[in-house]
Amino acid sequence: MKNEKEDIKRNGNSENGLDKYYWDERYSSHQTGWDLGAPSPALVDFFENENNKELRILIPGCGNAYEAKYLIQSGFSDITLLDFAPTLVGILQQNFASFDEIQVIEADFFRFQGQFDLIIEQTFFCAQQKSQRTNYVAKMHELLVPGGQLIGLLFDREFEQGPPFGGSTEEYHKLFSEGNLEVLHMEKTTLSVEPRMGTEVFFKVRKK
Repeated sequence: MKNEKEDIKRNGNSENGLDKYYWDERYSSHQTGWDLGAPSPALVDFFENENNKELRILIPGCGNAYEAKYLIQSGFSDITLLDFAPTLVGILQQNFASFDEIQVIEADFFRFQGQFDLIIEQTFFCAQQKSQRTNYVAKMHELLVPGGQLIGLLFDREFEQGPPFGGSTEEYHKLFSEGNLEVLHMEKTTLSVEPRMGTEVFFKVRKK
């Protein structure tokens, strides 16, 4: 995998951070060093222990959506993929055209409407500028049903310049708690790919 910091450089902004033209250029030029080519091991581990296959699942900033492929294979039946990079969305719509379990939507996360039992975080939070983090948490709270969960991975490290934008477990715990999300789990994980080993936190938070 390419060095993530070197591969992601800023050249476009919107009111909510880097805009869709920035990310569309990354996908159209295949400059996606953050792409693992497979679902994250920590997410696979979580879903191996999840028996409710009818959960309404959202993956915002879904990228190439390897998690969605895994979820289909594991029997999950209601998955929404959300991204605002047109080139990527077009590819995803082709790739998943024959799967009734998956809906692919081109939209800005902060303007998107819906209700979900589970939202998956995978390199979407770290793509948001730090000034947008309270808005991110507020939107997640809005999209979750009461008792719904947001789960995934966050970087437990800082970067000189982002994206990606990092942080710490203490910072994240405070951020989610102040956003009326109950922190169920937030610890550094050993289930990371080698380039990220020791730098990721796996977390679960629940809408009260």
